[in-house]
Amino acid sequence: MAMKPQLLDLLEAMKALGLKPMHELSPVDARAQMEAGVKARNAPIVEVGAVEDRTIPGPMGDIPVRTYRPAGAGGSDGAVGALVYFHGGGHVIGSLETHDSVARAMCRDAGIFVLSVDYRMGPEAKFPASVDDSYAATKWLSDNADEMGIRADKIAVGGDSAGGNLALVVSLMARDSADDLSIAFQLLVYPVMDYAGGTPTYETYGKGHGPLVADSIPYFREHYLNSDEELADWRASPSRAASFAGLPPVLLITAECDILNHEGRECGKRLVAEGVACEHVDFEGMIHGFFSMAPMLDDSIAAQSLAAKRLRDALS
Repeated sequence: MAMKPQLLDLLEAMKALGLKPMHELSPVDARAQMEAGVKARNAPIVEVGAVEDRTIPGPMGDIPVRTYRPAGAGGSDGAVGALVYFHGGGHVIGSLETHDSVARAMCRDAGIFVLSVDYRMGPEAKFPASVDDSYAATKWLSDNADEMGIRADKIAVGGDSAGGNLALVVSLMARDSADDLSIAFQLLVYPVMDYAGGTPTYETYGKGHGPLVADSIPYFREHYLNSDEELADWRASPSRAASFAGLPPVLLITAECDILNHEGRECGKRLVAEGVACEHVDFEGMIHGFFSMAPMLDDSIAAQSLAAKRLRDALS
């Protein structure tokens, strides 16, 4: 299926910004371009009860995070459920700012606390730095649930692209750990399942379908991983995990016109085959990154609304 007309109009408008392919830029310049692109959308701010930037302890120093509280939380309403959110960007670009609108929407519409994590990225801090920070942040929230006004038994993990990769990896680590971290739900939005790439949708949607092209994955892989041998590590490529059995329920969102569509579909099939409750919704005519494009795209609004509803149901 071709990209939807509303999306095509948006991509035409984005062309006027003169954005360059990410793989032609240094990581520093690619980050700056992503930040500028998000700001250029000039999307209205989603109002929530309270937002705070702070740091929490991490394995190699403090981790910057941003907390979002729904209106009315923290008083007589009692503790609420929580989402730990990991931004996308190939483990190289992206920030608290680029995904601020998504975190706000999940907080407001699901009525939950959101912890957005500014994990370390490559090439300055290569694999497994992002994994270590993501797990540490999730464990910190669980350990400090009472202080933060959230329920330790109602913590979800979620993210888009590289962030979806991290959310799934954190769930796998929590499942196999003896340190009392319980994950109640997973929101996986077009997750990177295998950095080897090369699936059939790389050929179909590798060019001309938004900012993520086939050449992007080798670029991110080079800056994120220390060597090709790490491709076999399930913490980098979660499709390599021995088993998905025993994982918490999942809402899996994919985009049809996305190079990651095939591996997302395979992820959904495997989760179901191994006994995990998985709802997979594939958005026709959409591209990688569409989840963050509300309110400019109707499908983005619909995807965020679905995610918020499932989070509300799982964490109430």
